[in-house]
Amino acid sequence: MAKRKRSKKQRIPSDVAFYYPGPMWYSPDRLKTLLLFFDGIALLVPRYMKDRPEKSDPIMATPLRKAGLLHLLEPEVLVDKVATQQLAAAFGELVRSGRFDGLSKDGTAFHELSYSRLGGYGDPELAEALLKELKARKLARDTEDGVSIPMHPVVRATVLVLLAQILRPKGDELGMELSPTTDQPQLVDALCEVLSLSQPASTGGVVAFDLETVAPDLSLVPLDEVLDFRRQHLKEYKAYARNVRGFVREIGALPTRQRDKAFRDRQEEIRDLAADLKRTGWKAWKRPASFGLSIAGAAWTLKTGDPIGALLAAAGAMAGLGGESEPQVNAYSYLFAARSRYG
Repeated sequence: MAKRKRSKKQRIPSDVAFYYPGPMWYSPDRLKTLLLFFDGIALLVPRYMKDRPEKSDPIMATPLRKAGLLHLLEPEVLVDKVATQQLAAAFGELVRSGRFDGLSKDGTAFHELSYSRLGGYGDPELAEALLKELKARKLARDTEDGVSIPMHPVVRATVLVLLAQILRPKGDELGMELSPTTDQPQLVDALCEVLSLSQPASTGGVVAFDLETVAPDLSLVPLDEVLDFRRQHLKEYKAYARNVRGFVREIGALPTRQRDKAFRDRQEEIRDLAADLKRTGWKAWKRPASFGLSIAGAAWTLKTGDPIGALLAAAGAMAGLGGESEPQVNAYSYLFAARSRYG
């Protein structure tokens, strides 16, 4: 029975872009090019918003859903008790670090965050305690609709940045590897700031790669043509995305003195892959590469006294890791964007 279950999971798309921060993408046209690099796109959508993707963007969402490329994940299920505990503890660490002390509150427009994404279904008491603390600091307000919480935009973004990492191991239950992906640079900056608090002195800290543009911007290309091209070339583009992910994992765990050489050696390999993809895109579309897929993250050996690192290494990610060596923690996010200056 167990073997049949594993076989079934293997048939589910494995490399999935876990888009954050919101339950909907910010730039639908750019998703067309992003689709070249992943088996699908996942959104964290509360149940009361379950129809929002297709109502907000039926031109993109409906065909993607029908093609099995759009996965709607429910925070009511994924943000369970363990995830809520991790979120509350990590967030508490950031509050104690003074990260939010200087935020301007007067005149700032607060943004809604669903109570389910704060852990209201996973651990209601803990979520309520977290909300109480935020309200005491004037970073959140009482709900106005019964399902969401008005929250300072910086605080809201930080919660969603943490969730994108904490929920990654949940993909195992769905037969997916969830790769946090965004088109908003400030969120990757926030992740780097969070990770910098966790890095032990023995490593070089957070790794951020502004990699070359690797694909044409397909914003104006009809979706059916993009999907046809994707069927022919998905393997090559996915290999590139996996390679840069491995780049962060390998380089991020190295001491600073070893990093420069490893960076040069691995960057040459990635540059060759990028050149191949540029040629592929040019042959198909006669357009220069103008779509970048960058990445930022860190990897380190889990050590006592590293609270944020411990929380990002969720229980699911640690399962089955044994032996004498300490398990490795890694966190990362892709950043995708069409860069108009390249033509």
